[in-house]
Amino acid sequence: MTFDFARKQTIAIIGGGPGGYEAALAGAQLGADVTLVESTGVGGSAVLTDVVPSKTLIATADAARAIDDAGELGVQFFARGDSGKPLKPEVAINLLAINKRILALAGQQSEDMRERLIEAGVNIISGHGRLEGDDAIVVSTGPDGTDFDRIEADTIIVSVGASPRELPSAKPDGDRVLTWKQMYNMSAVPEHLIVVGSGVTGAEFASAYMNLGAKVTLVSSREQVLPGEDADAARVLEKVFTRGGMTLLAKSRAESVENTGHGVTVTLSDGSTVEGSHCLMAVGGVPNTRDLGLEDAGVQLADSGHIQVNRVGRTSVPNIYAVGDCTNLVPLASVSSMLGRTAVFHAMGDAVIPFAEHKIASNIFTSPEIATVGWTNDAKHSVELKLDLEENPRAKMMGVKDGFVKLYARDTSGTVVGGVVVAPKASELIYPIAMAVERRLTVDQVARVFTAYPSLAGSITDAARAMHGVDERSGS
Repeated sequence: MTFDFARKQTIAIIGGGPGGYEAALAGAQLGADVTLVESTGVGGSAVLTDVVPSKTLIATADAARAIDDAGELGVQFFARGDSGKPLKPEVAINLLAINKRILALAGQQSEDMRERLIEAGVNIISGHGRLEGDDAIVVSTGPDGTDFDRIEADTIIVSVGASPRELPSAKPDGDRVLTWKQMYNMSAVPEHLIVVGSGVTGAEFASAYMNLGAKVTLVSSREQVLPGEDADAARVLEKVFTRGGMTLLAKSRAESVENTGHGVTVTLSDGSTVEGSHCLMAVGGVPNTRDLGLEDAGVQLADSGHIQVNRVGRTSVPNIYAVGDCTNLVPLASVSSMLGRTAVFHAMGDAVIPFAEHKIASNIFTSPEIATVGWTNDAKHSVELKLDLEENPRAKMMGVKDGFVKLYARDTSGTVVGGVVVAPKASELIYPIAMAVERRLTVDQVARVFTAYPSLAGSITDAARAMHGVDERSGS
């Protein structure tokens, strides 16, 4: 398609999640006429049922855990009984109130995003959109699916996200067998939560509900929790889980899950069973790409249904882009947001930096958190150094026992190529390492940056200082 730059460019976006939202703002910023189609609310599932709710739940669980751990720091909670003797009160979890707050916060975040789009001049249509060829989308706006709007556009961006994967033998019912979207319907902490799946979602919910006081069993088909993540980080998390009373079932595949009426029975591939009160199915996601008219428009899909895109979000059709969990790229909200802007900039001829997977800073919101950036699994041409947090003075003051900072640097130049942080608020601590990876800083350059003393960030500069001369020690 050839743009006529004498007129205002038009952009139509299907899906208002993080990618669609940022794409809409970027398009408005560059002066385009932008229309955003969203069926559930601005922010999509990331804001309404996934990222924002789950991280709010985790923050609440961390607060409950902090109260329990306060005694180790000398902070004690007592009440006076009838006899005047001190009583140690229990930490009570009101899950109904917690979930009410979670959903209210998610709704407010969605409304804030909607207001920002309107202020930017974006036209928002509530409905279900699908492609009509490569230059228009059709939106079903009526309650019975009979009312339609047709929107022609120079550029189309698809950002429809993904939904929880369901197994035929373990169908979620919203009562006792649940997806991550249904976890906020519970009114009380489950007596025994069985989590099937030890990836990011499974590990996060297992960590949160353990800290809220539930008995938790984590069923993993792999040897370690968080398969594919840093092995040292996974070992720390497994130690924390086991110490907290969680049961870890490694190399155990769930064949079926049954709601017995008063609980659930999970049958494993070896024929054994696990009894619990509730079961969370955290076995991945399925892209929401069916019945969108993608194939008819000529957009190439993977066998899994994910949209194939390049490093600027462009599909096999030049003026159609896709971002977020519906694509073949890394399913992170931060990646979706960044690529949403990149796609619009590319479509409108602005300068762009193509997506580079090794520069992504990702975080797993377990307790402790696990953050990663750069090349960390391939140490062929790099040297690594790990410092345990128990050596950090601020960590000692906070009572932090578990965690570490790990840096990777090129053995020929000392350039920082990656890092792993396992710590409270690792999501904040990974940023300076991500900056070092992005700007190709050496360990000596990182070491020369001042950090406050005492601070957890001090372990980053300590690690960098300890790697001084790494290029010389390599024999280069």
